[in-house]
Amino acid sequence: MKDTPFYNASQWIDAENAQDPNIEIFESVSYPKELLYSNRMYKKLMEFYPKASEEIQIASKAQHICRWKIARDSYPMDRVGYLKWREDLKKFHAKTTAEILEKAGYDSHFIARVSFLIEKKLLKKDEETQLLEDVICLVFLEYYLNPFVHKHDLEKMKNIILKTWNKMSDKGHQEALKINYSSSNLQLIKEAIGL
Repeated sequence: MKDTPFYNASQWIDAENAQDPNIEIFESVSYPKELLYSNRMYKKLMEFYPKASEEIQIASKAQHICRWKIARDSYPMDRVGYLKWREDLKKFHAKTTAEILEKAGYDSHFIARVSFLIEKKLLKKDEETQLLEDVICLVFLEYYLNPFVHKHDLEKMKNIILKTWNKMSDKGHQEALKINYSSSNLQLIKEAIGL
C-alpha cells in the first residue's frame, strides 16, 4: 500500500542504495551493487519466513545501506582493522536507517528494534537476529559463494563456508541445502561441513 511508513521507508532505502557507484551484472542486467543485495535480502527473507515482522523486513533491506561510503581500505588491512570496519559499518547502517525511519513516521521503539537487528545483537539468543543472520548466510551461499570460490584457495573457502554454517540455525541449514549449487560447490560445502 502506497504512502504508508513501510512503503515510504522502503522507497527511501532503495533510493539510497541506488546511488551505489559499484555496479554488479546479474543475468545481463546492470544494478547498483547494494540495491541488488538489498533486493536479494528482502526476497530471501520473504521466501524463508513469510510471516516476518515489519521490523525485520526493514532490517533485511537496510542491512548494507550505503555500504560503499565506508571503504574497507580506510582501515588497517589486518584482522583487527577488518573487525573494526565491520563494527563501524553496523553502526553506520543502523544510524542511516534510523534517520529514514524517523522521517517515515515510525516511533522510537520501532526504530530501536530495527537498529538492534541491523547491529545483529544477541545472535543465537534473539529469534529475529538469528533469522536475519540466516537470511544473510543464505544470500551469501546462493549469490556470492561462486565469486569467492574463484578468489580463494580450497582451504580458505572451506573455512569461510564452515564459519557461515556455524552462524546459522538448523532451519537455515535445511534451507541452505536446497539451494541449486554447481556440483563442485555442493561438494565443497559438504566437505567443509563434514557431510
